Amino acid sequence: MLPPENKDLIPECVKDPIKVYRKRWWILFIYSLYASANAFQWLEYSIITNSVMKYYDVSSLMVDWTSLIYMAAYPVTVIPVSYIIDVKGLRVAALCGGIGTAIAALIKIFAIGRDLFYLVLLGQAVGSTAQVFILSLPTKVAAVWFKPSEVSTACAIGVFGNQLGFALGFIIPPTLVKSDDDLNTIASNLKILCVGLVIYMIPLIVCLLFFFPKQPPSPPSYPQAEARKQLAPTFREFMENFKKVIMKKGFIFHMLGYGLNYGIFSVVATLLNQYVLQHFPNGEEDAGRMGSICIICGMFGVVLAGVVLDKTHKYKATCLCLFYMSILSLASFIVALWQQSMIFTYIVLSVFAFFNNSYITAGFEFAVEITFPHEESTATGILNAVSQAAGVVILLAAGKINEKFGSLWSLIFQLILMVLAAFLTHFVPNVMNRQNAIAKNNIKTNEYVVIAQKRFNE
Repeated sequence: MLPPENKDLIPECVKDPIKVYRKRWWILFIYSLYASANAFQWLEYSIITNSVMKYYDVSSLMVDWTSLIYMAAYPVTVIPVSYIIDVKGLRVAALCGGIGTAIAALIKIFAIGRDLFYLVLLGQAVGSTAQVFILSLPTKVAAVWFKPSEVSTACAIGVFGNQLGFALGFIIPPTLVKSDDDLNTIASNLKILCVGLVIYMIPLIVCLLFFFPKQPPSPPSYPQAEARKQLAPTFREFMENFKKVIMKKGFIFHMLGYGLNYGIFSVVATLLNQYVLQHFPNGEEDAGRMGSICIICGMFGVVLAGVVLDKTHKYKATCLCLFYMSILSLASFIVALWQQSMIFTYIVLSVFAFFNNSYITAGFEFAVEITFPHEESTATGILNAVSQAAGVVILLAAGKINEKFGSLWSLIFQLILMVLAAFLTHFVPNVMNRQNAIAKNNIKTNEYVVIAQKRFNE
């Protein structure tokens, strides 16, 4: 060990205290909880399409828009939100995401009236804006608080929280708000749904206000130590970096592949109720159960992918493997519906969700590797924006095909797009810029310490 009085022999970049804190798990836990509340609201109404249509006297397309708003808002707001995250940091982003989620739920409490569907859409619009602050953060939280050997797992746990919200969104609304001829019963159950969500958010807002700092006192890694020395960018500098990220070699192919893949998952989740009811009449509760089971399976896949990536760092290979398995399971889902096999449908949909959701973690981490040393939130923000834009386009097209030709052709259309996404991923270079930087810093640190120790001994 080098004595303290000889620390001046080591370059300044190596002297930065590198430390991780137990509090990092608390930060990740808070993030996961409020992210789940936002994701819950995404499909809150589309999973109970029949009840919403009956109560508000609106078309299925209008109900689809409660989900579409979530997808449409992201591409519009991603640039200003990414800039705010880069300049103001985690705390401001967390407050915007958490408070926005609570306000969205509060607005919908006042939308319990048959002529107030526009308030439902307003609440969804607020929630979708808050979502932009939320979905860009898993890689940012992981990088700012966790050591290099934990970042993929931490990112996966952050995504896990989002998937938990999806799962609860599939279970709770269909269980609580059943299709009923008594409109007063539907109104009462909708109110319970919204009030419950507001109550859930109250302690989380308190935690965000008082226990969610911008960053830990000391950085957890050398790349983060270097990042702290950088001045906050001006908007012009941010836009220049934004362009550089997009133009990074291979990132465009990865961006398109990720966008198509996650867009397809969003569409399957949104239209699941309609797909299932075409082949299994009176299967509304089954649709909810299928959705929840497949999301739970997906949550395990998300975390497992993070652990695997932390151990292997095989980002491109993992992405391609998950793509192939997603394609096979989506094709099996089409066959299951065609054969009208309820058990087979449950199984293959769960397998599809396991592999497709695992790709979220792998895709995020691969994007960070490709675009390093640029901000993690910028890369993930772009991926999310493209996936949401793709989701809107695919949903409109798949919904139209479903309406005119049925669910099987709608799903075949999405299967073709997923094959295209996998094909594009083959053109992404297998680069690991972040891992190379970490390894380089570790080597330099060891060399400097050895040299300094020799000088001390002399």
